[in-house]
Amino acid sequence: MGEFEGKVVVVTGGAQGIGACIREQFEKEGAIVEVIDIQKGDHFQGDLSRKETIEEFVSYVIGRHGKIDYLINNALPLMKGINECTWEEFQYALSVGVTAPFYLSKLFAPYFAKGASIVNISSSRDRMSQPQTESYTAAKGGIAALTHAMAVSFSSKVRVNSVSPGWIDTAYTVYEGPDASQHPAGRVGNPLDIANTVLFLCSEKASFITGENICVDGGMTKLMIYHNDYGWMKEE
Repeated sequence: MGEFEGKVVVVTGGAQGIGACIREQFEKEGAIVEVIDIQKGDHFQGDLSRKETIEEFVSYVIGRHGKIDYLINNALPLMKGINECTWEEFQYALSVGVTAPFYLSKLFAPYFAKGASIVNISSSRDRMSQPQTESYTAAKGGIAALTHAMAVSFSSKVRVNSVSPGWIDTAYTVYEGPDASQHPAGRVGNPLDIANTVLFLCSEKASFITGENICVDGGMTKLMIYHNDYGWMKEE
């Protein structure tokens, strides 16, 4: 039996992309995975911005399994910028990206099994930005900070870490030229890069890691860029 055999895993936003890959990798290891997503499919369908939905989902999971081993908060918040994002849209992004992970963790707290872990999916945008991305960036920055707060509150009970993906192509496109070479790792990422990190953080190999954020971005956030230096040019 593998380390994850029979473990109960919850993945939010697990119907496609990174979330679906995380689900598949856990299932390959023998885990039982429960997914909640706003999209229709073979999972619990629901809107994580709604308190009642979160409560119903937690009751559903505990009713079926009586425990939880790993909670992966992956659901994607809305990305809109300061020019167009409304009050309601900004609140929705924070509800899905920060409030839902907090409330799920709170409601699951009495049911976490020994050796349990929470992994929050943040983004490299928790430390850098493009224009007109405020709702998404605020949510991802919030969940990165929530991670170390919960790690302290859950001391000795649940390890809590976050992963900040960089450019991840969910279609597994292989890029060449500048798209690849601007990454020190020499390529654009794919969902397996994130899923493998999540499984590592949930494993015993990471038993001394908590409150940490791991940026999985091929080194892109470490590359210093100056106009007209090392071939980098910003068009006027």
